[in-house]
Amino acid sequence: MLIQNSILQNLARGTLAAAALLLMASATAANAAGIAPSGEVYTADENGSSVTRVDLASGKATTIPVSVAPHNVQISPDGKKLFVVGMKMVMNVHGHGHDGTQGTLLVFDTASFGKADPIEIEVGEHPAHVVVTPDGKRALVTNSEDNDVSVVDIASSTVTASIPTGEFPHGLRVAPDGREAYVADVQEGTVSVLDLAAEKEAAKIAVGKAPVQVGFTPDGAQAFVSLRDDDKVSIIDTKSRNVVGRVAVGDGPIQVHATPDGRLVLVANQGTEEKPGDTVSVIDVAKREVVKTLKTGPGAHGVAVDAKGGFAFVTNIYAGTLSVIDLSRLEVVATVKVGEGPNGVTYSE
Repeated sequence: MLIQNSILQNLARGTLAAAALLLMASATAANAAGIAPSGEVYTADENGSSVTRVDLASGKATTIPVSVAPHNVQISPDGKKLFVVGMKMVMNVHGHGHDGTQGTLLVFDTASFGKADPIEIEVGEHPAHVVVTPDGKRALVTNSEDNDVSVVDIASSTVTASIPTGEFPHGLRVAPDGREAYVADVQEGTVSVLDLAAEKEAAKIAVGKAPVQVGFTPDGAQAFVSLRDDDKVSIIDTKSRNVVGRVAVGDGPIQVHATPDGRLVLVANQGTEEKPGDTVSVIDVAKREVVKTLKTGPGAHGVAVDAKGGFAFVTNIYAGTLSVIDLSRLEVVATVKVGEGPNGVTYSE
């Protein structure tokens, strides 16, 4: 897709108007081909203590401050609630300085995003990721310093259980059937398999160095695990709970996400702050190999895919941007300026 150089230059200067124009230019060209991005994308802007909502149809980006340094965001299955997790500064009783930090889950009503305060729920130390069960009844939060997962009853806004995991749990995803959650234990080199009915760890699978995130194929038959320090992705057969393959990807892979048709898995390669990665590896699930590498922006981290499998969305931490990928052509078609240090990302229809 051709985008005018003037728009790209304006975007480099970080103006919100340029970001909107760029996304709308991409949408217009995509419309000509019968495909256009729609819905909304939310990013967790950890370094800016903010959350950004991007309206894909108009290109409008709205960034609001939040009370935490958010590392991850997740939309509910019905799209009505947005979950944001991170560390919150706790002020002392005199209102000067702070006594430390508190892991906090924020729950926003998407209809009043930016207009009403969210519900705040205390979770554990150094919360990293939040996911919602397919029935929309529970949220699960990894607490990296506590080596457990908080189970939150969404209706009552209370933590009802804590499930022990391996060392330093980070990314997690719920299996499509809702029965299990897979948790990447960074410091243990394992994935904890959580039985969500029994609310306990049912198994532990050795996967490789520094597993960071997990992504299931839509049928739940396979789970892909990013190995940050191996520059690979491990593939787990969920029935046998065995690693059945590994695929070499870019430097410092972080988030992984399968397309709805189960053909592809996208892997964001963040690299390091000293040597940022700026690519997304596209894995062909059947071939178990990278079939294309796309250049996004410095610090590629979070990955989300729209419900129809038309577009993918990648946060670039060091650039403060969101890349939009046309999955039909496997091309980056737009870049949108968001908040500072965007990590997690989620899509809503």
